Amino acid sequence: DESGPISPLHDIPLWADRDAQLAHMVVEVPRWTNAKMEISLGEPLNPIKQDVKKGALRYVSNVFPHHGYIWNYGALPQTWENPHHVDAGTQARGDNDPIDVLEIGQRVAARGDVLAVKILGVLALVDEGETDWKLLAIDARDPAA
Repeated sequence: DESGPISPLHDIPLWADRDAQLAHMVVEVPRWTNAKMEISLGEPLNPIKQDVKKGALRYVSNVFPHHGYIWNYGALPQTWENPHHVDAGTQARGDNDPIDVLEIGQRVAARGDVLAVKILGVLALVDEGETDWKLLAIDARDPAA
């Protein structure tokens, strides 16, 4: 926009409407796609880039008959799972990433979209020894919201 580039992590507020309990979500991997994209914490302005593990680009596995994720996948801006904090429930440290969001509404979002979402639930996973929170949410504009 006219103000220039922004960071999807630092410049987008967490709350879309705090009174209504609607949070912002930044879409990293749109529904039905499988390139594993994420907000890059180590680069200026935190661009959304394809994740690399052991020198190889990462992809989400397909689950027949679907291609890629069956939801819009992204993160809450202005959040971070602290790798120096051991969670009492999981007994594991944070994964050093923003909190993940699985948006289950009808719309297929685009990478980089910012959605106002209603949080429906939460799962605590332990992935490779690290706590990885997943929020289940729905776009506030979805008819089922």
